[in-house]
Amino acid sequence: MRKLRIWIIAAAVGLIALWLLVGREGPSIEHGSVLVLPIEGRYVESRDPSLLAHLLTDAEMSFASLLSEMKKAERDDRISTVVLRIRNLAIGWGQAQELRGAIRRLEAAGRHPVAYLEVAGFGANLEYYVASAASEVEISPAGFAGVVGLAGEYFFLGQMWKKFGIEFDVARAGRYKNAVETLTGDEMSDAYREAANSLLDSIDHQFVSGIAEGRKLTPAAVRAVIDTAPMTPRDMVASGLADEIAFFDDLLESLEGPIVEAADYARIDPASLGFEPVAQFALVYGSGNVVVGDGRSTSRGNPVMASDSVADALEAAADDPEIDAIIFRIDSPGGSVLAADIIWRAVELAKQSEKPLIASFSNVAASGGYYVAAGADAILAPAASVTGSIGVFALRPVLKGLLDKLDVHVETMTRGAHAGIQIASEPLSPETAALLDREVEAIYRLFIERVAAGRELDLQQVDGVAQGRVWTGEQAFERGLIDELGGLSQAVVRAKRELGLDADADVALVPYPEAGSLVDQLADTLRRISLQAIPASSLMGLAERVQSWFEAAPLEAPALVPPFAFEIR
Repeated sequence: MRKLRIWIIAAAVGLIALWLLVGREGPSIEHGSVLVLPIEGRYVESRDPSLLAHLLTDAEMSFASLLSEMKKAERDDRISTVVLRIRNLAIGWGQAQELRGAIRRLEAAGRHPVAYLEVAGFGANLEYYVASAASEVEISPAGFAGVVGLAGEYFFLGQMWKKFGIEFDVARAGRYKNAVETLTGDEMSDAYREAANSLLDSIDHQFVSGIAEGRKLTPAAVRAVIDTAPMTPRDMVASGLADEIAFFDDLLESLEGPIVEAADYARIDPASLGFEPVAQFALVYGSGNVVVGDGRSTSRGNPVMASDSVADALEAAADDPEIDAIIFRIDSPGGSVLAADIIWRAVELAKQSEKPLIASFSNVAASGGYYVAAGADAILAPAASVTGSIGVFALRPVLKGLLDKLDVHVETMTRGAHAGIQIASEPLSPETAALLDREVEAIYRLFIERVAAGRELDLQQVDGVAQGRVWTGEQAFERGLIDELGGLSQAVVRAKRELGLDADADVALVPYPEAGSLVDQLADTLRRISLQAIPASSLMGLAERVQSWFEAAPLEAPALVPPFAFEIR
């Protein structure tokens, strides 16, 4: 292992030296060029992985970097056409809408975006939704990209735990705080069904209307086409969802102008396109489960919103005299109450710098993810993002049944009337259960007080839209939980407006937290290599979602988490 690490470090140093020698000189772009930009997989809401990670692993591009590349093309009058090669995407509806906005801006700038769909399967709704924003949609001959309509899937694991003899003590504040139902319930409650249907209806409306707008069809016509799915590529052309069927090489040959690959275009210096920033904005990332302490990611490589790391980043951005505004980019389902409150306090302190502090939601900013943003000067979210879930729950496993099945005898000793709350072998006494209910209600009260103060609403107004209810960005805007509908680009414009800058003024986005030391980057790269060596399995999907939910909802304290199994595809 030690030799492997030495080899990796030596190879990295060599590759970095090579990049320094030849990589900085951008390619020559001819007028009338065709830029090929692949859009596939996942785009992280964090700063880009280190150069070392990019060189040695299949590191994921940050979403901000993808938008930046599209912004460069938007400004580059040497580019006549942008071919968006869309394959399977692992993004949410919020990012999908931001991509649609970037595609429309390319068209408005005269860059003629062409979407090429290379997706097979019955669930290509999101990929097609992104593609439909382009001027032209072409599809692979074998690309059975079924636009079959949206579906939500919700798992209820209560009976499974009972088979093992495991039960739970539950306390929650909020009629719609349904996270515990997915874990402990046997079926969907009426309140859960009401909220789930409302979310599905909102996203479905945006999905259909977006396709109708992009393809110049009526919503009724789009729904009629959806109801005939699954469909062949020929069916998609006949129905007006696609323009042509072609192999990718044939598409490129049909376009006039030299081809520019994305990897080469990434080396184009924005300054060569006239980019002259008049201000610098800090881009502070708050991604992943909200946890207490320091850190950037879990052992599995998933990002975390660690309270100390994010608080330090907000403080550094506020104290830096070269930073003019702060964009707090959030993609989080929530987690620890304590961690969320630490970050909320850091937001309050950062605002004392009198720099505009704008919260920008990505796919999800729910429960603890909304809590940390409540005090921002303004909150923006895509219409299809998931937010709200203003509520609290506490979940305590009771292992008595499991221990009995295993013939495990347990002796317990306590000192204190309610010390039994720390013991998992017995259910709570009625008195201790009542105490836990009061604690959860107190935290809920704190949550709505934070929201009321930040949103300048009274407590009754907040309580009326809280109760643990999850909303889309569109619904949250109607209820005063956010200020504007829009993504990162619109959040930057909002910050410019707060500073009195023109909406078209150039600004530089500086990612926070800052890059780690070389040792940290090496450790991160080694972890990525180890993770990529583990084969992925689709059968692991549900297990990973359960594990992620447990990471976000620590059992030792009340938590701020929405339903873990929520997903619309």
